[in-house]
Amino acid sequence: MKKKLLALLLGSSLVLALAACGGGDDAKETDSGTTGGETTASAGDAEKLFNQKCSSCHGGNLEGGVGPALDKAGATHSKEDIETIIANGQGAMPAGLLSGDEASQVAEWLAAKK
Repeated sequence: MKKKLLALLLGSSLVLALAACGGGDDAKETDSGTTGGETTASAGDAEKLFNQKCSSCHGGNLEGGVGPALDKAGATHSKEDIETIIANGQGAMPAGLLSGDEASQVAEWLAAKK
């Protein structure tokens, strides 16, 4: 009974964490840089990208929450390390919330936080 309850709680926590981190955002970006009428940060603003995709778990001020604090991410991780974490996920963080240039921009921005 205890194992079933623990499995249920862990499973529920994982589902909530994935939902909070932006998993399942199926909005398609148009050529004008908008999704469903709202402006995206595809023009290159790493902070806007972070706020759209990452801040629900890592906090709007990088203070942490469901995910770890990132206010000093660059002190322990290089840009390449951060890109790898974004691409592959880590812990409860799902893989691929950002990709390509967006992931690179956010990784560079976070690597500067020391």
